[in-house]
Amino acid sequence: MYVAVKGGEAAILATHDLVAEMRRGDTSVPEVSTAQIREQMSLAVARVMNEGSLADADLAALALKQAQGDAIEAAFLMRAYRTTLPRLGSSQPLDTAAMAIRRRVSATYKDLPGGQVLGPTYDYTHRLFDFGLTGTSDAPPSAMPSDVALDTRMPRVPDILGAEGLMEPETPPEGDPRPFDLTRDPVEFPADRDVRLQALARGDEGFLLGLAYSVQRGFGGNHPFAGEIRMGEVPVEFVPEELGFAVDIGDLTVTECQMVNQFKGSKHVAPQFTRGYGLAFGHAERKAMSMSIVDRALKGRELGEAASYPAQQDEFVLYHSDNVEAAGFVEHLKLPHYVDFQGELELIRRLRRELEERIAREAVESGVLPKAAE
Repeated sequence: MYVAVKGGEAAILATHDLVAEMRRGDTSVPEVSTAQIREQMSLAVARVMNEGSLADADLAALALKQAQGDAIEAAFLMRAYRTTLPRLGSSQPLDTAAMAIRRRVSATYKDLPGGQVLGPTYDYTHRLFDFGLTGTSDAPPSAMPSDVALDTRMPRVPDILGAEGLMEPETPPEGDPRPFDLTRDPVEFPADRDVRLQALARGDEGFLLGLAYSVQRGFGGNHPFAGEIRMGEVPVEFVPEELGFAVDIGDLTVTECQMVNQFKGSKHVAPQFTRGYGLAFGHAERKAMSMSIVDRALKGRELGEAASYPAQQDEFVLYHSDNVEAAGFVEHLKLPHYVDFQGELELIRRLRRELEERIAREAVESGVLPKAAE
């Protein structure tokens, strides 16, 4: 039982002032701007956009600043703001095959049609501190020019395998129904794939990373291949009712990952490769990769596989991957539980008395203590 605490309004208002003071820090240090966060902490901004279910880099930067860098609190701010926005409609499906690519790698083919594009990545950097970053120099970094012409023909690896009949086909459900909206309707289990992908897209990156790791190590023993990871800009199109045709309303930076897994087949399906899919706002490879691994694990039921480890249990994964809900459930323990605790305190005291009485009674019955001692 929770207990409402009264008379603490002045204290609560004081905590607001203390939070503002702590957020600002040493006033002799220049205050960081949201533009600086947006441009120089873009990976953190991408995480907040994903887990906050809102693609707005400016708001994500503001949320990070307001939350003192706490990504979960920032995502909470984004979701709360998102609920105030009117729903104007739905955009057309993104065509990631037509992505203006900035990074594109595959672990399956060395000589990939269109080539490997390393792009911006920490994969090849030394994990050593660059103390030059402690300064505030505005000198541009030395790098290769970013306007190098890339091959516009970059077919996705699963499509290459699909052309040989080696990749499971993926077709829209019969009638191509409107996808489930996780933000408006409660989830029911077993959950369909559109629900699962939505939940994974805004799931906690760390939790999904742990699940993806579990699939490969202690519980799954599975070794997927990174069929393709690509990052870049895709056009977003919207069809206004009054026009009846698609209008380009802007570009969106996304990261897409398609994992390739071996499937031994079944009575009715020939051996082939299956895929796991991940799509995330911004440059978010770890999130997209983890999402795609878990997506494949959750597809086991449709493929006739036994659900024998945690990442295959959709109820476990979807209910617990939402870090905003999880944080609220854990942090509610800070609320006053005075009545509950007093009840448990009395219970423990009573159980201890009963235990002491039972020990004394058994000692008398066994002759260890004389009856007079009772």
